[in-house]
Amino acid sequence: MLDTPEAVVEALRENDERPHGLPRTVTAEELVEAAEVFEKPDVLVTALLELMAAYEFTGEHRKSPVVFARLLKLWDTAPEAFSDWETHQIFWRFKWVTTSLLQVPELPLTAVRGWVGQMRERYAAAGHGMQPVAAMGYHLASHTGTDVADAYDLWVTRPRTHLSDCEACETRHLARYRTASGDDAGALDIWRPVLGGAQSCTEEPQVSQAYALLPLLRLGRLDEARSHHLTGYRRVRGNTGTQEEVGLHLEFCALSRNEGRGLEILAENRPLFEATGAPLAHLEFLTGVEVLAVRLVEDGHTDTPVAGPPGRNWTAGTLTAHVRAEGDRLAAAFDARNGTPAVGDRRRARLARRPLLDEPLPLGLRTAASPGSAAPAASVRSAAEVAEVVAPAGTNVPEDFFELVTEARRLSLLGHPGSTRLWKHVAERFADGGTTYDDRLGPEDRLRATLAEQRAYQLSGEKREAESIAELDRATELFERLSMPWHALSTRTRALAWASASDDAEDRAAADGADTVPADGTPRKDAEALRAALDAALGEAEQLKAEVPFTGDPLGEAEASSGADLAQERVLAYLVVLYAAAFAAYHEVHRQLPDASEATWERFEEAARTLRTESERLSLPHHTARAREFVADLALRRGDTVLAESELRAALQHIEDSGRPWRGSRPRALLAQVLLTQDGAAEASELLHRSIADAVRYDDVEFPLAPTYSLLGHAASHLGDSAGAVRHLSEAAARFDQDGEREAATDVRLQLADVLARGGQQADAVAVLESVLSDEAAPSLDERMLAQARLNLARGLRELEEFLPAAEEFLRLADTVATWEGDRSIHTLVAADAATALAMGGRWEAAELAYARAVASHAEAPNPSLIIHMMREFARLTVMAREAEGVDAALRYLDEADAVLAAVPEGGEGTEEFASWYESGEVHYRRSRVLAEADRFEEALAEAEAAVADHERGGPRGELPRAEAVRFAALVEGNGLGRFQGAVARLTTAAERCRKADLMEAAGILDSLRRDLSSRH
Repeated sequence: MLDTPEAVVEALRENDERPHGLPRTVTAEELVEAAEVFEKPDVLVTALLELMAAYEFTGEHRKSPVVFARLLKLWDTAPEAFSDWETHQIFWRFKWVTTSLLQVPELPLTAVRGWVGQMRERYAAAGHGMQPVAAMGYHLASHTGTDVADAYDLWVTRPRTHLSDCEACETRHLARYRTASGDDAGALDIWRPVLGGAQSCTEEPQVSQAYALLPLLRLGRLDEARSHHLTGYRRVRGNTGTQEEVGLHLEFCALSRNEGRGLEILAENRPLFEATGAPLAHLEFLTGVEVLAVRLVEDGHTDTPVAGPPGRNWTAGTLTAHVRAEGDRLAAAFDARNGTPAVGDRRRARLARRPLLDEPLPLGLRTAASPGSAAPAASVRSAAEVAEVVAPAGTNVPEDFFELVTEARRLSLLGHPGSTRLWKHVAERFADGGTTYDDRLGPEDRLRATLAEQRAYQLSGEKREAESIAELDRATELFERLSMPWHALSTRTRALAWASASDDAEDRAAADGADTVPADGTPRKDAEALRAALDAALGEAEQLKAEVPFTGDPLGEAEASSGADLAQERVLAYLVVLYAAAFAAYHEVHRQLPDASEATWERFEEAARTLRTESERLSLPHHTARAREFVADLALRRGDTVLAESELRAALQHIEDSGRPWRGSRPRALLAQVLLTQDGAAEASELLHRSIADAVRYDDVEFPLAPTYSLLGHAASHLGDSAGAVRHLSEAAARFDQDGEREAATDVRLQLADVLARGGQQADAVAVLESVLSDEAAPSLDERMLAQARLNLARGLRELEEFLPAAEEFLRLADTVATWEGDRSIHTLVAADAATALAMGGRWEAAELAYARAVASHAEAPNPSLIIHMMREFARLTVMAREAEGVDAALRYLDEADAVLAAVPEGGEGTEEFASWYESGEVHYRRSRVLAEADRFEEALAEAEAAVADHERGGPRGELPRAEAVRFAALVEGNGLGRFQGAVARLTTAAERCRKADLMEAAGILDSLRRDLSSRH
């Protein structure tokens, strides 16, 4: 009931604690009405200031000046009703009124200039400096585009006053002046204190982060652009007071080729289409929307569904037309009001911009919305890779069909990965019926057989094994019909090998007409049949080889004659049979690891040895390398990194000797994986970069780029290159998305978030985790992976001091893990974290319930370190929040911590790693601080000394917490009890001890306090 002035004041205090938004604004309006009833102008002043702030921070700039006019009238008639702070606000908020009036095109410039004039007069009468007035003159000039340079000089040459905008906001305006002048580098230099975190305020750094995105993109500082988008957008999304900044993030998405991300942002901010209280900011939002929508339309996605103003469905095309009409109308209104084209010119300049990157900038986020091929989930090649590409001879696509097939065959014989793209062109031209077949290519059925082989490769890469094997069977039939036994044997053997390697028993059975897996787990009959069929194929190969012997290196004669081509094909077919046998044996061992039978190992070793021996005899070292790769891979899976490394280095030497560098990408990536287990991150990084560069250079579209980028991210992380790790893991996540590997993408994003958090980029990490846990993504995640992501997100939010969102995540997680059998200790952890986050957020009633839940869980599944930490935090927080009753409550929490300590078995048996000296010392330390708050200094000193003694038991690990306990003991002894001499002696001894322990920073802190207390003594 708001029936007394005191009730209104209390309601105003409560409303001030709410976040800015419609509920707070509506309440502020109601409280002004309530305050008007009483003859208490001071209450009305407070209510009007609260309402004006509500309007300012929710973008209701049409209403803000009206409220300020009422405040000025009260100031003129009842200045005694204003406190010192409220008096300051009257002069401070003149600036708000000027910027609000500029936002509304219906208000003439004479009115704006009138307010600036009144501001100058009142500042002069009150003896305030003119720099804030000059700043308003500059904003007016910048808006209209008139005499901007002069107004800028008039502003920046005046000294700052206590009524000047905060340093962070002034830095933003200085930097924006530079960007408007075309000096992106200079602007970013000016922005460094804000973007680096040295300057901040309620509006910063998020506003500057939005404005800096485009300069960063233009200068190629992509890592910074990515980071500022991730962190900045989180702080402006859904806020009607920051719709201009949301528009800038939309523009960034369009210009960095992240249209899918832009669509998500659009969907999250639909209410902004109806936020018209600040027309100029609304125009900037609409322009950002139009930049994105136009990109979609120009890329052929006019009919793509998009989010738009509530009340109807929109496509990219219809939304473009709507925002264009509305934006043009607003821009024209401003230009008519101003008498200059400045606003319209700025809008037209934004709309004329085109993407600044050739491929999407990987953001590390999962993007649910996608406009199809207009915004692929990942770039095909990064800018760095494209710069390295040297197009090899023969990869161009000939126009003539005969030349196209001939070139595809030549590259296939060389094993060049560029043949894959050429065969796709062959298939397309052959299938469309518009190509005249050239008899010089041989029988058409031969081409059909080859195309069936190529389709088999493609289907296998898509894990469509049954269809792939069917294509190989079709190729075999065609080759047999053509009396090409070597080719038929090659495709038939590959079909058998792929069937034996498949994890799908039904596919294997279908491929060989054999039985499926028996339910009792006995050996599969189809596996036995496949082995027998492979043995028969090997025998057939030996027979054919005897009938048509070949030795030496026929590949070197490939250009000499058609007879050489035939010999080459026979050699390759023979080695394909041997490779297929090794491939099947490798997969049989792989399936049985770590307990593969001796017979299985012997079969693999024989197959690998035969492949290696024959490829060496035929002087084909790249096939020798393939045999070694099999051995290396299985060695690595068994943990024999020495053998794996040796085989891979030998394989790479064979590849170098073969003159086929495109064969090296896979063994290099595998060797890098080995080296990452042996502190060889530097060499691993070089190998991975080379693997990726060669895969791109030689058009190897089948090379697994996503896992390679993931490994490269790990290598960068090991080398301390956090920025590189973020860049590579972001690329890996995007590529896994593109490949449809959701779980792998999520796993990489969890690693990315960890790298970001460890690198001090907690806000970036939270943005990544939020995308992992989006409504669209979360249901598809493994429960354990989902829980880990939620735990990391909750802890990240807590570190960002977003305590209530953190508590919500902890509570969701607690509900999930409560059902896990055998993992009750995890529930204890989560419940304790949830309780602490709620307390940090000031939700004490809920915090107490969560506290009890954590204690109960601890009784079932002990985790004493966590529970004691929670109790210490409750003691700290309750003293801060509960004033008079806080000390007694805090001491009760610490008594409960003592009870937990006493219940821990000696040595901590049955618990997580537990350092009793540390836990006991920290409880004593916290009790000392609580008692000092109550001026119970003798007791506080005794507790601090007890903390020192406990940390002494920790040896070297206890030195740092011991130094902190000594520091606080000296404060209590000196400032609390007036015993400065004892405090100084204590600090002198402790500082020297820290120096001996090489804790120089701690020693400096103690020395500084010693000097301070000595001066008082």
